Order: sequence, then C-alpha cells, then structure tokens
Amino acid sequence: MKKLAKFGLAGGALLPSLAMAAAPAVADKADNAFMMICTALVLFMTIPGIALFYGGLIRAKNVLSMLTQVAMTFAMVCVLWMVYGYSLAFSEGNAFFGSFNWVMLKNIAPIALMGSFYQYIHVAFQASFACITVGLIVGAIAERIRFSAVLIFVVIWLTFAYLLIAHMVWAGGFLAQDGALDFAGGTVVHINAAVAGLVGAYLVGKRAGFGKESFKPHNLPMVFTGTAILYFGWFGFNAGSASAANEIAGLAFLNTVIATAGAMLTWTFGEWALRGKPSLLGVSSGVIAGLVAITPACGYVGVGGALIIGLVGGLAGLWGVTSLKKWLRIDDPCDVFGVHGVHGIVGCIMTGIFASSSLGGVGYAEGVTMGHQIWVQLFSDGLTIVWTAVVAFIGFKVADVIVGLRVSEDQEREGLDVNSHGENAYNN
Repeated sequence: MKKLAKFGLAGGALLPSLAMAAAPAVADKADNAFMMICTALVLFMTIPGIALFYGGLIRAKNVLSMLTQVAMTFAMVCVLWMVYGYSLAFSEGNAFFGSFNWVMLKNIAPIALMGSFYQYIHVAFQASFACITVGLIVGAIAERIRFSAVLIFVVIWLTFAYLLIAHMVWAGGFLAQDGALDFAGGTVVHINAAVAGLVGAYLVGKRAGFGKESFKPHNLPMVFTGTAILYFGWFGFNAGSASAANEIAGLAFLNTVIATAGAMLTWTFGEWALRGKPSLLGVSSGVIAGLVAITPACGYVGVGGALIIGLVGGLAGLWGVTSLKKWLRIDDPCDVFGVHGVHGIVGCIMTGIFASSSLGGVGYAEGVTMGHQIWVQLFSDGLTIVWTAVVAFIGFKVADVIVGLRVSEDQEREGLDVNSHGENAYNN
C-alpha cells in the first residue's frame, strides 16, 4: 500500500499487530507517553462517558441499573481481554482469529515493542476499544433486561464477534487482506455494537407501556456531561489509532474536530426545521453523530472530506432516530442503532470515497480505484453486520435459556434500580 505507507498508516491503523512488529525495535518516549494518554482517554469514554450519557437518556428509576451494567461489562471485558481476548484478536493466526500464544499475556515481555511503543500499552489501548464497544450495546436493551443475562451475553459476543472482527480488520485478517479501510472502528466498534444492540432490542422486546406512556430522558444535563466526556475522550480514540505522535495523529485530531462541528450544525438545524425548536438533546446527538461518522475515515481523508462526512452524518443521524427507527419498529432507548449503526455504515462508505487523493485524502493502494474501494467498504460493512447479528442472536438466546432475558413486568414498572440492585438514585 504505497500511498498509505507513505503516511505511516501501514504501521498503525491498518495492521496494528503484524506491521508494527516489523518496525524498528526502538522505543520512543514521546510515542509511549502519547499512547498511554490516548488509552486513558478511551477508558474515560466508557466510565464515566457512556455511563452518564446513557444514564441520562433513560428514566430515573433505571439509571443506577444502567451505570452498573456499563461498569460491570467494562470490568468483565478487561479481564477476558487479558486472559484470552488480546491473544485471539491480535496474535498471528489465520484469517479470522489469532492464536493462543499470548493467553494471559504470556510470551509478551515488558520490553516487547509494537513499533515505537511498548506492547503492554497496545494491550491496554485495544482493551479500551473492546470495553466501549460492549458498553455501547447495553443502551439498546436498557430498562427491561435481566442483569445476569447481560453478563452471559457479553462473554459470548465478545469471544465470537468482537475478537473475530477486530482480527479481520486490524490484525492482518480477512478484511485487512481485502483492503478494507477502518482507521479507528467504524466496523469493529460502531457497526459491530449497533447491530448486536438491534438484535437484542428485538429479542428482549419493547418496554412495558412503550408507545402509550412517556419515555423522555430523565436528566438532560447528565446526557450533555456524558456527551462532553465522549467528545474529549474521542481524540484518544481517533488520534491514538495512528499508533504514534505523528502527522497522521494530527490529521485524525483535526478531522475529528471539524466533522463533529459539521454534524452538530446539520442535526440541530434539521431538527429545528422539522420540530420548530432546536434542543440540547439534538445538539448532543449531533456530537455523537459526527464522532461516529468520522471514526473510520479520520486518518485517511482530508479536512474537506471530513467536513462533508460530518455534514452528511448529522442529517443521516436525524433520519436514523426518527424515520428509520419507526420503520424498524424497535424500542432502542439510547438510539444505538440509529446513531452508531447508521453512522458507522455511512462513515465507512464515505471513507472509500474521500480517501481518494483527488478529493484531498491520502490515496488508495496502488492500482485500486474508487469504485473498487467503495465495494470493499460495502463488503466489509455487510460481513460485519451478518456475523455480529448471528453471534448476538445466539448469545441472547443462550442467556435466555440459562437465566431468562427479561425481568417481570411488575419489576420493570417499579424499576430495575430497586429490583435488580436494591438502590435508588434519588431520594423522594
């Protein structure tokens, strides 16, 4: 990949395990510090970012349930990642999975390098991506799922969906070999999580009273706080995927700024035109829309391309949480599919367009045309959608057989905080 290698991408975003291992074995203090900071930022996105964002979107009687689900899935993914997840995702294996060579991180010495930074940092950085991906799913099944069912599902889905997609895209697997471009997680994180959430929403069913009672967010300032944390942490998400403090990290950083601003504007003005008033919820949703849309593209496209992706993303998200949500007839309390699914797909496809050097991007691999790259992006999206949907279906069904997916209607109406955790978020 001549043009991509010129910009440093072959060692970072495309093949973070195999290609970086071929880089000169010299530790760079700046890159090590940069990657540790980026890792901390992405961890910050899950706790407290996703927890507060989702917690504010649901009703007051279930907010502690949401915070607990996000926190506990975070902990579970961290442990599974160190035990076998990192090894299966990023060690050398076949086109779909890695090997067990790095189980419990054995055979990885503290001085081992991944390019210019220590491999232990790479382990933690990639763990942060796995954590937030799983955390995104729970927003689609909030307010009615059994806590134990969530934990069972996480083990199955992480093992057979997330690890496989991560290996195929970022560790030299099947989709990487096909030429798929996903700088920071359009397929691996957002489409992957959104489709799993969509399957879960269908299988768990709609909340009691849905469509007949008010289901408004209980705390919009909490939503905005979570949004601000996610925006801040996303710079670690996107810039950190360059795997070094270099010019591509700077490009990803700037593209994240401009795409998010563009999406905020189009979502807010679109909502204003449709509903007569701009809302804080719309502004917050626009932020997430822009962040998700630019994620797969941020290290490949120019600033002009990033702006267009953001502008289109804002309108696509507004359509996703209004028209598409009604068409799908789902109860997705936190609009996981309407935002992360729609923008993951849109962002990946537009990456194939605006990576073109003629449009200001870094250029395609030698001999690759725009039409071919768009086809590769579509295939990558489609494979991710089908595979994660199948694994999610199996995961939820297994959890249903073992413990049951859903709490009783009486428990649901009283609230999961009291019935699942014995606590109240607010004193009356």
